[in-house]
Amino acid sequence: MSVNDSLLPILETERLRLTPLAADEARYIFPLMRDAEVMAFWDMPESDDPDVVANIVAGQVAEMDEGKAVYWALRPLADDRFIGTCDLSEIDRRHKRAEVGFMLGRDAWGQGYALEAMRAVLHYAATRGLRRLLARTHLGNRRSDNLLEKLGFEEEGLLRGHVLRDGERRDCRLFGLLL
Repeated sequence: MSVNDSLLPILETERLRLTPLAADEARYIFPLMRDAEVMAFWDMPESDDPDVVANIVAGQVAEMDEGKAVYWALRPLADDRFIGTCDLSEIDRRHKRAEVGFMLGRDAWGQGYALEAMRAVLHYAATRGLRRLLARTHLGNRRSDNLLEKLGFEEEGLLRGHVLRDGERRDCRLFGLLL
């Protein structure tokens, strides 16, 4: 399955436009992934290497080309500046499920953008026939936990030592939502 407009639409909300991520947008993601506070609860630490970020984004675009994921760039309608990303990944059409994720720059925190964007992603997932969504947070990431709960996700378990980061094992909370 290849990427086309019918599979990867531009989503719009009251305040946001979500556009399919392009490889050249790595330059916008790099400042986010360089920020230790933004990356505090990610599987990898912050990175000062733009080539690492470019490779990550290229991999995400390749996943979209293969029909395995959809990654969107988030921009407010008011000024069209890049504020973050959100996604449906690990798409499993047989079992009608996928994972969701999101990342916002600190200047966009606390304004309801992630909630608004993720509501659009959940609606898109449902219209594409997905019936179960998963999300994973690092233990202690109350902001993301709260957001997922507002979206209707329920905590389904604890993944002990699920991530190895900076030489330490991190526990993750698993959340699920039936659509």
